[in-house]
Amino acid sequence: MFGLSPVELLVIGGLAVLLFGSRLPSVARSLGKSMTEFKRGLHDIQDDVRSVDRVPSKSSRFHEIDDRDEATAPKFEPPAAEPTVSEPVAAEKSDNMHEANAFHAQHDGVQTGS
Repeated sequence: MFGLSPVELLVIGGLAVLLFGSRLPSVARSLGKSMTEFKRGLHDIQDDVRSVDRVPSKSSRFHEIDDRDEATAPKFEPPAAEPTVSEPVAAEKSDNMHEANAFHAQHDGVQTGS
C-alpha cells in the first residue's frame, strides 16, 4: 500500500496514536469523509467531460439569440455577351493615329514657322 512496508506503516500508526491520542477516531473519520468528497467531486468532473465529448455541439458563428444575418458575398454574374474585336475598331485606331501625327506635324510646323 502506497509503496510502504508493513514496518513503516506500524511506525506511522504509532506516531498517529501518540499525536492524536483519544481524538484519533474522529480525525480518521473526518479524513475519510474528506477523501470520499474529493473522489466524488473528481468523478463528477470526469462525467461532465465525458458527457460533453459524447454530445456533439452545434457550431455556429453567432450566438443563438443574435439576430444578425451572416455576411454573404455578392454573386458573380458574367456579362451577357463577350466583347469582340472587329476590323472597323482596328481601322478607327489606325485613323486616329494618322490624325494625331498630322496634328503634331501641323503644330510643329507652326511653331518652327513663327
